Amino acid sequence: MNFKMIHENYNVYDLKRSLEFYEKALGLKEKRRVTAPDGSFIIVYIGSELSDFEMELTWMRDMDRPYNLGDCEFHLAFETPDYDAAYQLHKQMGCICFENPEMGIYFIQDPDGYWLEIVPKR
Repeated sequence: MNFKMIHENYNVYDLKRSLEFYEKALGLKEKRRVTAPDGSFIIVYIGSELSDFEMELTWMRDMDRPYNLGDCEFHLAFETPDYDAAYQLHKQMGCICFENPEMGIYFIQDPDGYWLEIVPKR
C-alpha cells in the first residue's frame, strides 16, 4: 500500500494576516477555499507551482484567542535554491526565530507561532 502526503493543517487566528505572511515569506498563494454554510469556519489551501503539497489554513469563527502551540516541537520544512535571498527577506520581515549556521538552516515563525524550517537546495 502506498501513501502520498497531500497537505498539512495549521489552525490560524487571523486568516488575512496568515495569508499575507505565507505569500510574502514563502510565495504560497491561495489555491481554493471552503467556507462553512453557517460561517463557523473557513479552510484555505495554499501552495506553489513547485509542488502539489499544500498547506491547509483553518480559521474558526468562535476561536477567541491565539492558539496554544505547547512547546512548538514540530515544524514544516521548505527548500529554496536561493537561500541567501530568502534569508535576507526573512531577516527584513523580522520573522527569523532560530538559526543553526553549523547545519546551514534557519527557522521562521508565522503569525500564529508555527515554526517553518528553511533549508538550501543541496
